Amino acid sequence: MIRNKYIALAYRIAALLFAVAGFLALLGVFQGEVYGGVLFYYTAQSNILVIALFVLVTVRTANDIRKGPRDSAGEKTPGSACYYPRITMVCTIDILVTFGVYWVLLVPYFGDTMYLWSFGNLAVHAITPLLCLLDYILFTEPRRLKYRDVYYVAIFPLCYVGYSSLAGLAGHVYGTSAADGAPVRFPYFFFDFDRIGALAIAYIAGLLVVFFLIGHVFYFFDKRVRNR
Repeated sequence: MIRNKYIALAYRIAALLFAVAGFLALLGVFQGEVYGGVLFYYTAQSNILVIALFVLVTVRTANDIRKGPRDSAGEKTPGSACYYPRITMVCTIDILVTFGVYWVLLVPYFGDTMYLWSFGNLAVHAITPLLCLLDYILFTEPRRLKYRDVYYVAIFPLCYVGYSSLAGLAGHVYGTSAADGAPVRFPYFFFDFDRIGALAIAYIAGLLVVFFLIGHVFYFFDKRVRNR
């Protein structure tokens, strides 16, 4: 890991600015309009989560550089830039699933389009998740995780499932089906109770298993590999 706060601050500022730019591009701000419906998707909400994390660690890094610590001569020392490692791990996994689900499940489903390679799409579905992962790898000290953190990664996605289910049942519509023109009340095909029924529960359970598996990988990596 890198223990220099100045390097961490430069990286985190750059990552934060990129994440914000990618999110604004996803919303359509750079095209002169805002697609508010985007905010109902897990992709947008997980990117907001990571932007909040980048703001948190960037401010904390800058404050530590400004205030200290100092060596015996009174000069500021770089020190460690590891903050909130457990929260960082949870946020990293939550957005990495965005990366995996999009490229493994959704891209084959929707096919190759010009939108697939747009800046906003690549930013929120690929680059921002990787920037978050790299921040964790570069600046998080080893042996800071607890085993229960593996299961905390499910809190955010389960909240999203509950929220989006209630929104759909309350009448929120994402669009119309290309097949039959019926309203689409749920955000993803594997989460569409109207069309696949109880099978959606199996998909959700499978995704939770993926969250837990990735959490265990992070935990093992933290306790064994990074410590060496």
